[in-house]
This record gives sequence, C-alpha cells and structure tokens, in this order.
Amino acid sequence: MELPLLPTSLVGSYAQPGWLIDKERLGQRLPPRVLLNELWRVAPEQLAEAHNDATIIALHDQHRAGVDIVTDGEMRRESYSNRFASALDGVDIDLPGEAIDRTGKTVPVPRVVAEIVRREPVEAPFINFLKAHTDKPIKITLPGPFTMAQQAQNDYYPDDGSLALAYAAAVNEELLDLFAAGVDIVQLDEPYVQARPEAASEYAVAAIDRALAGAEGVTALHVCFGYGKHVADKPAGYAFLQELDVCLADEISIDCAQPRLKMDLLQMLPSKRVHVGVLDLRDTTVEPPEIIAERIQAALAVIPAERLVVAPDCGLKYLSRDVAFNKLRNMVLGRDLVLGQICL
Repeated sequence: MELPLLPTSLVGSYAQPGWLIDKERLGQRLPPRVLLNELWRVAPEQLAEAHNDATIIALHDQHRAGVDIVTDGEMRRESYSNRFASALDGVDIDLPGEAIDRTGKTVPVPRVVAEIVRREPVEAPFINFLKAHTDKPIKITLPGPFTMAQQAQNDYYPDDGSLALAYAAAVNEELLDLFAAGVDIVQLDEPYVQARPEAASEYAVAAIDRALAGAEGVTALHVCFGYGKHVADKPAGYAFLQELDVCLADEISIDCAQPRLKMDLLQMLPSKRVHVGVLDLRDTTVEPPEIIAERIQAALAVIPAERLVVAPDCGLKYLSRDVAFNKLRNMVLGRDLVLGQICL
C-alpha cells in the first residue's frame, strides 16, 4: 500500500442518500444499538441493490474529492455498531435489553443470552464489490469489542471484561477475513474508551489486542467524543488516549476539529501514526482550504508528516451529500496547500 505524504482518508462513514435512509429520523437520536429496519426507505427485496448503488456513489465522491484512502461509506449500516453486533449468535435481537448511553439515557441494546459467536462473515463478502469499483487503498471499519460490551445488556458472561473478550474473538475473525479479501486497513471504532475511562483502564486494551491479533495488514483504532450531530459540547481533551499507545493498533484516529483540541495531545501517541480530524462536522459551513491547512500545520508542529493522516472528525453520514463532498474536497485542497509549503 503506497501512500503520499500526508494521506487523506475518511474516518468511515459518508453521507447516506436521502432515498436510501430516512435521514431526518436517523438524526433525531443517537446511533441505534439494535436493528431499526424501518429507517430504510427501500423495500427489503431491493435493499441489497440500493446498498450497492449507494456504495458506488460514496466511492465516486471520494474519487472526485481526491481522497487517498477510501471506505465503503458504511452505506449498509444504520449505525457504526448495530449491523455487526446484531449479526452474532448469542444475542437476542427479538427481545433487546437496556443500557445507559454516554448521554445518560436508557436505550435499547443487544441482549447477550449465550456465547457470542460470529456465525458468518458480515462485511468481508462485499470487498470484491468494492475492489471492482476502486483502485485506491481500502479501509473498512468494525465496532470495537470494548464499545460493544458497553452497548449491551450482559445476561450471560460473568463480567463485562469477559463479554468484551468474547466480542473481541468475533471481531478478530471478521478482521482476518477482511485482510484475506484484500482490505488494506481495518479500523476498530472504540468511542466508549473515552466515555468510560475507568472500565477502559481495566480491560479495553486487552480486548482491543485480542481483536487485532494476527492482523496481516494495517490496523487503526478510532476514538471520539460522539458524533458532532448529537454532541455540541465536547471536552478539551481525551480521558483515555495515552493508554492506547501500547495497544497493537498501528494507527490511532481522533477527532480534533469540533472540540478545537490542542495538538499537544499528539505527544501521547509517540509510537503511532495518527489520523487527525480537521473537519468540524457539527458546523455545516464548508471550511476553506486555508483553514484546514492551518489545522494540519498545527498538528505538524507536534508530530512529523510521516506520522500524520488527514481526516475529518467522524460523522459525515449525517451531512447532506453536497456539504459532505465539498468538505472532503477542501480537506484535500488544504492538504495540498501544506504539501506545497513543505516542498518549497
């Protein structure tokens, strides 16, 4: 996988078309933890074709914008986690449980009633389709085991640490299949290590390492404060970040633009390549390339260009396609401005 200096990448999701999913209903609540099939605007018998068409649109926009590392835009998902979490044996999807989300609300979640087992590949079967429509490096995201354990009602395992390790084994099977199918980067999404740092300090790294064991390609770990669409006031720093420098992930992806984080925090990850969020996705104004270039330069004052990947904050799925595309395009243009200054 050959990449330019300061490569650009999505975090994972891209703007889903309004003809595919009810974006108004989707945006009214936090990402669903259980399946909500009623969000899809396409009949079940036509949904697979619609997902394919939406994926081609997401790839086309990334190509037009000049993004270096592409994703499927997570077009087949209602949320980053519920598709994979609901596809596992051991989960009662007909009678969900309840858990407290990161905002303090009680929400429906998967209820674990037996051993967690991945019955079949979930995302891996679609990689050949992706490769047929792009020649760029591909990144695929999976929900992390710690976060899935926090987003479940545990009625089977002796403790949440054991549940997280069970989820990790299932994630690892999917990860290995993704690399075997030709994916270049597999990313785990672990927002709850930031939301619940005390539990994370007990077993998050062990679960993450179990999920990443034996990886035959580049691995990344995304940590965030929640989607900008839903979270207005974000903290000034990460509660669980330095601890991730020892995990097996090759790269760490963090949101920096909306919370206006000081780039000094990048010093907490001396051994990792870092995906730095430079697009504020709560603000639907399209940042000019010059502003994005300033954010990239702030990161470069702390870490070398060889360890920096330029990315949005997470949550492009909630934006209109027009806004999402123009933000991506300007992100690439902002990166190019910085490259021009570096190469002078």
